[in-house]
Amino acid sequence: MTIRIVTDSTCDLPADIVAAHGITVVPLYINIGAKSYLDGIDLTRQAFYAGLPGYQPFPTTAVPGAGQFAEVYNRLADEGATDIMSIHIAPSLSAVVNAARLGADMIKNARVTVIDSGQLSLGLGFMVQLAAQAAADGCSVAEIVALLDELRGRAYVFATLDTTEFLYRSGRVNGFQNGLGTLLQIKPILKMHNGKAESEKIRTSKMAARRLVELAQEIGPVERLALVHTDNRDGAQALWAQCSHLFPAVRDPIDVKVTPVIGAHIGPGAVGFACLRAPRG
Repeated sequence: MTIRIVTDSTCDLPADIVAAHGITVVPLYINIGAKSYLDGIDLTRQAFYAGLPGYQPFPTTAVPGAGQFAEVYNRLADEGATDIMSIHIAPSLSAVVNAARLGADMIKNARVTVIDSGQLSLGLGFMVQLAAQAAADGCSVAEIVALLDELRGRAYVFATLDTTEFLYRSGRVNGFQNGLGTLLQIKPILKMHNGKAESEKIRTSKMAARRLVELAQEIGPVERLALVHTDNRDGAQALWAQCSHLFPAVRDPIDVKVTPVIGAHIGPGAVGFACLRAPRG
């Protein structure tokens, strides 16, 4: 039995980790004007965020088709995979899981198991990395599915946005809410856990950073943590300086500029955490 792991580009795993674990990443699309780019292939994160404030019309995103997933699965089967585990961003945020399942239905020469991570960014990425490690260690598909079910309940992402403007542009809030948020200096906090997206409205950046630290404290000890941001490394490092003492098990957290597929909707300047809570008991 040979198990291969597939995910999508919203996982935000660094390239060295992807390569070390033999993970296959299917890119999503970023559409800027009349041009369509493959996330992480045709457009770098640095170039995207440099242009983001001035893009006209506003960038949009799109999901790979079922046929593209089928091509990936067939290639892995041709390379010797007997089982493929395809782990993706939560369906509440994207249609990737549906496209992957349709692609899996086209495959006859390997068994494909499509998993809803209930997460995004490195909340998804941590799960993918641990699944790949489990496959390398000789675990069965059933054992990896059980592992992912358990990890799903321990994965969290919290982030505070610098502006509501990009949520407005992408249709996530209306014009009145956006104007009020700007006037009152509202810094939304977005939370993702176990497939459920929630938000809080916080006044000012300082209060939002304090609330992020509180949220991190509330989940208890963590075994993995990453700093995630949309081209705001200084903000991420400042946040870590405030709360590193709360995470004695984390000495050097991954610092990731999140995919443009997510950044297009939340805008530049966002900062937060992705983490795996340590098992209880």
